[in-house]
Amino acid sequence: MRVFQTTYKDIHGQTQKTARWYIELADHLGTRRRIPGLTDRRATEAIGRNIEKLVRFKVSGEPLDPVLTKWVESLIPKLRTNLAKIGLLNATKVAALRPLVEHIDGAPDTPGWRQHLTAKGGTGEHVKKSCARVRRILDGCRFAFWSDISASRTSAFLHELRADKADAKGKVTRRGISAATFNHHLVAFKSFCKWMVKDGRASESPVAHLDGLNVKTDRRHERRALTVDELRWLLDITRNGPKRYGMTGVERVMLYRIAAETGFRANELRSLTRASFKLDGDKPSVTVQAGYSKRRREDMLPLRADTAADLHDFLSVKLPGVAMFNMPRADEVADMFKADLADAREAWLADATLPQEREKRQASSFLCYCDAAGLYADFHALRHTTGSLLAASGAHPKVAQSLMRHSDINLTMSLYTHTLAGQEADAVATLPRLDISPIKQQAKAKATGTDNVQAVTGDSVLGRGLGWKGGKSRIPANAGEQNHARAENAKHPENIEENQCLQGVSDTASEGNRTLNIRFTKAVLYH
Repeated sequence: MRVFQTTYKDIHGQTQKTARWYIELADHLGTRRRIPGLTDRRATEAIGRNIEKLVRFKVSGEPLDPVLTKWVESLIPKLRTNLAKIGLLNATKVAALRPLVEHIDGAPDTPGWRQHLTAKGGTGEHVKKSCARVRRILDGCRFAFWSDISASRTSAFLHELRADKADAKGKVTRRGISAATFNHHLVAFKSFCKWMVKDGRASESPVAHLDGLNVKTDRRHERRALTVDELRWLLDITRNGPKRYGMTGVERVMLYRIAAETGFRANELRSLTRASFKLDGDKPSVTVQAGYSKRRREDMLPLRADTAADLHDFLSVKLPGVAMFNMPRADEVADMFKADLADAREAWLADATLPQEREKRQASSFLCYCDAAGLYADFHALRHTTGSLLAASGAHPKVAQSLMRHSDINLTMSLYTHTLAGQEADAVATLPRLDISPIKQQAKAKATGTDNVQAVTGDSVLGRGLGWKGGKSRIPANAGEQNHARAENAKHPENIEENQCLQGVSDTASEGNRTLNIRFTKAVLYH
């Protein structure tokens, strides 16, 4: 390797040396290369020594060590490009050696992860959230380049976000992120790293082995399903309610009704227009376009006949291309539903005429935004209500899964299906009786001979058939007495009926401790 300064002629014809130093060396193919360095000779010599190391790694075919990789990442982009041109660095690797922020947002010459998510069909909100989560990890862990990424630092940072913030007195002022939010950040970051590998910008993902948390152990906003009575009170009171966030009470009623009957999400409801509904014919339906559906395909769901009839009037004043609902932002939709729910509860409490009844209603969670179990009834709870009402109606699980548009039936049955008020009590009531009082009663009746049988008297048909005259008769206690009775009956044909009766009860009579009920043994009356 040789480090030198070149010369040139100035405008006066005098020989001058360049301010920049140059490096001359042989590359991995044995070709002499001249590479521009810096204005400082020692710094240029350090660059030359590292380039010689690159040559040795290129000849041996081994991957760069961490120290040399870090040095390549710190080079100015122009020098990295020159090294890629002569083959000492892979062109794709050079692109990967850009700052991680450029890989997210992209560069003029190279698309980034954001463009990849958009091209894949992700919604604007999904792309925005995913990129924000990845950048939060990069900033929190101070990851600037790919070689900076560490699985342990990533995990430690996310667990720090899980910690609650407390003031000087130990009072929690701000709760840390939930397990679900932890998983959302981790999934986004792992997806970004996986894309880097698939796109050839990195060899392997350093965070591929990280696992998420069990969200069941830390649910911060678990939802419940509204009962039918709650829905009716909500719709009735909202209809005459004030205008909120640009939506009248009538519009909000139709919004909540469609959400509860179809299970559509907020963004899907926001995309509906007059053209989305097919109300004519005997099978009315509503269609969500693939661009707004979460699973990215066109979804058509049936509508109730009475709902279709009400929609005819509601849509008659809407233009074909105009949105059906003038829905506000997502956070405002949540506040709007919460306010309507509070108004409905107030009206329900005021409907109580007696003080005792009002106190009972006050203690109830009916129409509460958050019930005693910590479950929330927010706008998305209407989708949970759809799944629960389908299950309560007896719909087959596969039908419910299809209507809820879930790829996994476990999601339909475990997360979106809740037991409604009274269902558990009704189910328990159908179980068999397990207390011992009926057994005691049966044992007592058997011991006293009163378990649904009648005593046999001497003037009864059976008594006459057995040849006993007058007084109280008894059942023959053994087989000898029974055979004797049959022999006596054979001498008197008129007693054939009684003889048949005896044939039917001999087994029971042989027990000797029970009286007989002729009702169940008389052959003439009961064939």
